[in-house]
Amino acid sequence: MTDGSNEDESPVLTIGQRIKYLRERRGMTREVLAGLVGKSESWLKQVENGIIQQNPRLPILIQLAEVLRVRDLAELTGGQSIPVRMFTGPGHPALDAVRTAINTVPLLPTGTVQPLATLRARLDSAWRTRHASPDHRTALGAILPDLIRDAQLAARLYQGADRRRALALLAEVYGLSQMYLAYQPAQDLLWRVADRALAAAQEAEDPLSLAAAAWFLTQAHRDSGDLDAAMSINRSVMTALSAHMDSADVNLRAMWGALTFELGYTASRMGDAGEAWMHWQDAARIAERLPSGYYQPWTSFSNVIMKAHAVTVAVELHQGGESARQVVNAESQPIPSRPRRGRHLIETARAHQLQRDNEAVLGTLELAQGAAPETIRYNGYARRMVLDLTEGPKSLRPRARILADRIGLLV
Repeated sequence: MTDGSNEDESPVLTIGQRIKYLRERRGMTREVLAGLVGKSESWLKQVENGIIQQNPRLPILIQLAEVLRVRDLAELTGGQSIPVRMFTGPGHPALDAVRTAINTVPLLPTGTVQPLATLRARLDSAWRTRHASPDHRTALGAILPDLIRDAQLAARLYQGADRRRALALLAEVYGLSQMYLAYQPAQDLLWRVADRALAAAQEAEDPLSLAAAAWFLTQAHRDSGDLDAAMSINRSVMTALSAHMDSADVNLRAMWGALTFELGYTASRMGDAGEAWMHWQDAARIAERLPSGYYQPWTSFSNVIMKAHAVTVAVELHQGGESARQVVNAESQPIPSRPRRGRHLIETARAHQLQRDNEAVLGTLELAQGAAPETIRYNGYARRMVLDLTEGPKSLRPRARILADRIGLLV
């Protein structure tokens, strides 16, 4: 520079070059990144190399930003700052209260500790409330702050065997908290409760608590895009649990089934169809041996959920025809949990999207909004599909914009 100025004369990176840089920084192959955003490896290669001149549309940029763990779209576009959270789940009004409860660990515990039976009953009631409520985050937001504080206090004040029972309850409370925190702008808090749940379960020396905590931690790693870590944790805990399975009760057998399916879910994200369907079949066989009407409250694992899981596996593998068949196969299975029913409808909408059936996508998302408004409002896949439809076929745009307004999207 000859004029003595401090102006940066380095070349301006294209969006494709920025995507390549961020992908390589994450140690992610083109195949994996392309699969996670529903595109082909060749498409991504052409974008990165500038062969495709037109920039990716906003919904795809949002997906790329989320998978690459980019907080601001400007890191991809190089242009005006647009926080990714504008297009992902908003912060729930009770988030600050939940955060305060989690962060206020009783180093010098004082107060009246509740009987463990009382805490157990409150936690069971909280799970029932979650599954029955269309606005389950609002319902949990009113329950969790006091429940977290009381469970943390119990884990500090009880001794001996009662302390181990209290730690198991605390791990479960943290798991419920993770479900509240999911898809909100609180990733630091989500990781904190996931790690604390595993630590509490290990100290409780309870196989069921360990299985549940590992299940929740696997979810966190997979949702963050760290598929190798998700698979490793999943397999490690199943190895540790295998010695207990000969004498396992129904709840531990259900958790084993849930963990088995998680192996398949993660494999589907990795694009390994053979392993994904193999683990789904193993999990389905476990579910068939559960008592009639059994529904595991933490994971929703049950015989009734396996057909919904099949839709998810097919969608994640981008198997359009198979996902359509699995949607039809799952129609006769009523899911007792409203948020889980909403989640299944969103997965069904993704299956219709693979078939390019925009009318079915929108209709299914409208059903999801009716079944569980706070599920669709905080679900990134749903928000992106709705956003895309607001710019889609003209005949659908008015309905799509109404739905966008209902789930808090700015269009």
